[in-house]
Amino acid sequence: MASQKKIVVLDRDGVINVDSEAFIKSPDEWVALPGSLDAIARLNQAGYRVAIATNQSGIGRGLFDMAALNAMHEKMHRMAATVGARIDTIFFCPHTAEDQCECRKPKPGMLKMIAERYDIDPKGTPAVGDSLRDLQAGAALGFTPHLVLTGKGQKTLAAGGLPEGTRIHDDLRAFALDFLAEEQD
Repeated sequence: MASQKKIVVLDRDGVINVDSEAFIKSPDEWVALPGSLDAIARLNQAGYRVAIATNQSGIGRGLFDMAALNAMHEKMHRMAATVGARIDTIFFCPHTAEDQCECRKPKPGMLKMIAERYDIDPKGTPAVGDSLRDLQAGAALGFTPHLVLTGKGQKTLAAGGLPEGTRIHDDLRAFALDFLAEEQD
């Protein structure tokens, strides 16, 4: 039986905020995508908790430190609060691909930790991302993969090879509207 706890797992860069090939390294560079924080508020209002699972290899690469990451997340929380949105938890992987850790997406370590922390059944729980690695990490545990076409989403869609059952949305706002409308059916 699926858990009654309602949670949505989101990637950060390219889903909630603009992404950059040069990494998002400071609060000034952290800019919310149009409608993304409102989408989180809408999910919260429907009874969903929001967890973030984000690779942050910029730490492992020495591009920014924990203080900068914390400042970015403080800005995200503050901006979310201004529209009535709440992000319950942020899981991040500070490692580079060379570290061969279990938490760096496409490995499912962070999503496994979220499922354990919230005691949820991944089956039927949405995992939203803009890159193939986001979708693969969720699909590996049975989360329902949702691709948004913001950030790297267009390139990800064009490249193909998406996990079976991947749902596609223009952006986080469209995901929230589609997902909540389906829940009403």
